[in-house]
Amino acid sequence: MAVDLTPRQRDVVRLLSLGCTVREAALILGLAPSTVDNVKTAAMERLGTNKLALVTRLAIKHRVTSMKDQLTRTEKRKSGRRNDGWN
Repeated sequence: MAVDLTPRQRDVVRLLSLGCTVREAALILGLAPSTVDNVKTAAMERLGTNKLALVTRLAIKHRVTSMKDQLTRTEKRKSGRRNDGWN
């Protein structure tokens, strides 16, 4: 079953699956946290879950991210993170 996420939804789901908070994803994407939260909610609805814990599993299943995916240096710098969610 393929899930049709918008490019913005894919970006948000990827960042959340890498362990970013809504605030960190907003900093990386240059958006307001409320916008990221709205996009997250819409993406989760399309993924068929209301549980944030399942987002990573579904993101891998639908190839939005992979087990080898990591935050880029720029994403780490913008978010203030030193490591991504897989570390």
